[in-house]
Amino acid sequence: MPAEPPTPPAVVEDDPGGRTARQIVGVALVIGLLPVLYLFDTPHDFFDLKIYMSAMRWWAEGHPLYDYAQADVVQGELYFTYPPFTALLLRPFAELRLGLTVTIFTVLSLLALLVTTWWLVKPLAERHRLPRWFALGVAVPLVLALESTRETLAFGQINMLLVTLTLADLLFAVPRRSRWSGVGVGLATALKLYPGIFIVYLLAARRWRAALTASATAAGATLLAAAIAPRDSWRFWTHELWLTERVGRTDYTGNQSLFGLLSRFTTPGKPNQLLWLLLVLVIAGYGLWRAAQAARAGDDLAGLTLTGLVGTLVSPITWTHHAYWFVPALVVLVDTLLRPPGTECGGGGRRRRVALLVLAVLLAVAMVYGVVSFYDWGKAFARTDTPGEFLLRNLYVLFALLLLVVLPTRNGSGRPRTDVVAPKREPRIG
Repeated sequence: MPAEPPTPPAVVEDDPGGRTARQIVGVALVIGLLPVLYLFDTPHDFFDLKIYMSAMRWWAEGHPLYDYAQADVVQGELYFTYPPFTALLLRPFAELRLGLTVTIFTVLSLLALLVTTWWLVKPLAERHRLPRWFALGVAVPLVLALESTRETLAFGQINMLLVTLTLADLLFAVPRRSRWSGVGVGLATALKLYPGIFIVYLLAARRWRAALTASATAAGATLLAAAIAPRDSWRFWTHELWLTERVGRTDYTGNQSLFGLLSRFTTPGKPNQLLWLLLVLVIAGYGLWRAAQAARAGDDLAGLTLTGLVGTLVSPITWTHHAYWFVPALVVLVDTLLRPPGTECGGGGRRRRVALLVLAVLLAVAMVYGVVSFYDWGKAFARTDTPGEFLLRNLYVLFALLLLVVLPTRNGSGRPRTDVVAPKREPRIG
C-alpha cells in the first residue's frame, strides 16, 4: 500500500504573535528616542511660566499688570502679554509655591496631550483595524518627541489647554448641533487671541450658530475681565495688543510665522507692512477656502488642521511651541496613506502616494529635530542671506505653506473603514 503523500501545511493568513512582537518593538524604539531628545534639547527651566507667576505677584502687589518686564539675553525685555481674562485665571497660582505650580501645569499639559492624541488616533485605528494600544503607543511618544511639545513643556506654556478646548469643541466632545458648540473656541480665544482664527473658520464653513456662540463667549469672558480689572483691560485692548515687540523679536528664528520669515530678510529693520498684509490676505483666503471645502466634504479634521496652519502663518508671532497643528496634519497624511490604492481618498496614483509618504516622513523628522532645539542662532540681528539658511530658519513656515496646498481631504473620514473584507475561515473538523 503506497504511503500517503504528506499533508501540506495549512496556509497561515497572518501571524498574530509575530505581528504583535513587531508592534511592541516599534513602540519601544519610538519611546527610546525620547530620553535622547529631552536630554540634549535646550533647557528652558519653565522660563515662560516663571514670567507669568512673577507678573501675577507684581499685579497682586498693586502694580499695573502690563508694566511688568523681565530681562532676556536674546529678546531684550519680556512682558506679560496675555489678555486680562488669562491673568484672572492665573492669579490664584501666585499664592502657590512655584514648584507646585510647575507640577500642576506639567501634569495638565501631559493629560491634555494624552487625551487629544487619543481623540486623533482612535478613529484611525478603528478604520484601519490597528490595535488601539499600538496606535496610542506609537503616537504619544512621537507627539512628545516633537519640538513644539518639548518647548511647551519646557517653557511651561498653556498651548495644550487651548488645543484641547478647540478639538473638544469642534470635533470630538461637543455635538455639532449642540447649543454649546463654539463655547470652547470662544474661551480659547479669550485666553490667547490666536484661536480666534477658528471663529473665522466657523463662518467660512457656514456654521453660523457655533460662530455666534464662540464670539459671544469670547466677548463675555473679555467683558468679565474688564469689569474686574477695568484699567488693565483698557490698556491691553487699546495699546499693548498692538505692540508685537512686547512679545519678542520678530526676526528670531523661533518665530515661525510669515512675518518672521519677512523679518529675517530685513532685520534689524521692519518688513514692508503692506506686503505682509497682502500676503496674509492671500494665504488666509486660500487656506480658509480649503478648510471650508474640507468641512463640507465631511473631513472636519482636515478643516481644523488647515485653519490652524493658517493661524500659525498669519499671526505676527508664532513661536515653535505654537506649531501643534502639524500633529493632526500627520494624522491626515497617515490615514490617507493607509487607505488602499485606487480607492476614494486612498492617496491617488503611485506617484502621489510616494510624494505624500515622503512629505509625512520629512515633516515628522523636521518637527522632531526642530529649528531652535539643537542649534544656537545667536543673539545678534542676522539677516537670512543664503538658500540653506533660508530653508533651515523658516522650516515650519515652508511646511505650513506646502500643506495648505497638498493636505488631502478625505471624504467620509468619520466613518470606519468598510472596504476590507475579513478573510473567510474554513470550518474546523473534529
